[in-house]
Amino acid sequence: METYDVVIIGAGHNGLVCAAYLLKAGYSVLLLEKRSVPGGAATTEEALPKEAPGFQFNLCAIDHEFIHLGPVVEELELEKYGLEYLYCDPVVFCPHPDGKYFLGHRSVEKTCAEIARYSERDAQKYAEYTDFWQRVIGSMVPIFNAPPKSIIDIVGNYDIKKMKDLFSVIGSTNKTLDFIRTMLTSAEDILNEWFDSEFLKAPLARLAAELGTPVSQKTNAVGAIMMAMRHNPGMARPKGGTGALVKALLNLVTSLGGKVLTDQHVEKVLIDDGKAVGVRVAGGTEYRATKGVISNIDAKRLFLQCMDHSDVDSADPELRERLERRIVNNNETILKIDLALSEPLRFERYNHQDEYSIGSILIADSVRHVEMAHSEASVGNIPDSDPSMYVVMPSMLDPSLAPEGKHTVWIEFFAPYQIHGAEGTGLRGTGWTDELKNKVADRCVEKLADYSPNLKHSVIARRVESPAELGERLGSYKGNYYHIDMTLDQMVFFRPLPELANYKTPIDGLFLTGAGTHPGGSISGMPGRNCARVFIHAQQPFASAISDAGNSLKSVAKSVFRMS
Repeated sequence: METYDVVIIGAGHNGLVCAAYLLKAGYSVLLLEKRSVPGGAATTEEALPKEAPGFQFNLCAIDHEFIHLGPVVEELELEKYGLEYLYCDPVVFCPHPDGKYFLGHRSVEKTCAEIARYSERDAQKYAEYTDFWQRVIGSMVPIFNAPPKSIIDIVGNYDIKKMKDLFSVIGSTNKTLDFIRTMLTSAEDILNEWFDSEFLKAPLARLAAELGTPVSQKTNAVGAIMMAMRHNPGMARPKGGTGALVKALLNLVTSLGGKVLTDQHVEKVLIDDGKAVGVRVAGGTEYRATKGVISNIDAKRLFLQCMDHSDVDSADPELRERLERRIVNNNETILKIDLALSEPLRFERYNHQDEYSIGSILIADSVRHVEMAHSEASVGNIPDSDPSMYVVMPSMLDPSLAPEGKHTVWIEFFAPYQIHGAEGTGLRGTGWTDELKNKVADRCVEKLADYSPNLKHSVIARRVESPAELGERLGSYKGNYYHIDMTLDQMVFFRPLPELANYKTPIDGLFLTGAGTHPGGSISGMPGRNCARVFIHAQQPFASAISDAGNSLKSVAKSVFRMS
């Protein structure tokens, strides 16, 4: 039986980030990954070795913005371990049926110039809109990079610039009320408030809906922040694909003495006298933890599937029912399509330039088009009669992902996990079959070919993953790659539940990290870093509290003197 200070369930990027910080703090760490490839939703794989050898595909995550809002890359010195980010510019291209198109650059000024070709008013408003959301980002970043209940950590993350951003957003009673109202409304309402032009509102709506809800949904206006982040900190991808981030983390973790075992499906967390003391994997092997167990899988699966009910109930008799009934994800997830192409996409009707394909290509014909893509999926219907999609050709920015002259295409199509009326059929009773997923993929490719006709004759091979298959591969509940919906009622202090929101659980020595914890899904490393801080504090609470307070005071003092 192997024994470590810490055992981490899952070697996704947050689990690896958490492990790196713990190893640097002197703890011995073991990570157990159920797949043969570490990385969770952040892998890059040669997924079609026979049909398309040499093509590397990002099987889930692709565009990285949130990680650049935190210190993970710099603190862990990941560039020393092979990580190199390539920044996208342009960041968005969205062609419209009437021949117009939205082209978003990293530069706000260049983006405004593009918008002004069709609307001077919307160009001016776009600059104001972006400035507002940039200040919102600045005011929220300190909260993202700290445990949600740690006031000392949060305060210590504010410098003068971020404090100015905060007070510019909520600096008076009216500003505060206006900001609250903004957060309580929908992304669609916000876009209609600011802009007139459909060619502009549609792609902004499509990006806002990346949080996984219809753009009309109230309390989810924060989705409107997504385009602003592409200006600053910018949208980037690791050279070699998203998996290059995981590779750098693995290099760091192993160099510090950490151990990562793959093909290790954790079936049970071992509890002894109310304390987590290890795990048991499929096949019966046990791994012991002297300091604690950290779960990189979502709280529902952890407590409802990987633990004895009696152990959970003795720690908190209400927890299982609250997890079962309070965390209610909608039915929306994604059908993922990967294409190997013999030539790049060409948008000849839209003044084609190769640079259009550097960022993301949004197929969003109108705000209503985006709305239907999400609302239909949430009620179990497949919105494939007129598909809206998020498309990326990553090999345009990074040619290393495909053989010379050839390209890969990444397509995200929102679809229901459980198909209405097909309960009990298909994979895991969801209604999804190989025949159905390929029919849906055909329609998506046909729609994309309306804008890039050369696609019809350039497909070498394709891979289609249904929502049910995605859920199985990631081990995610109902195929939810965010673990839990990214809605206001399940964020910050409420993620995943108020009593679990600070990465601790009612069971001594059992901690949570991953997309289902604050600040949520996407590639950020923040849940891993924040969880590591909470874990270390739990081992030495008094010393850590004094150190945190001192560091916070130093941070504020440095900022003040730097500005004075």
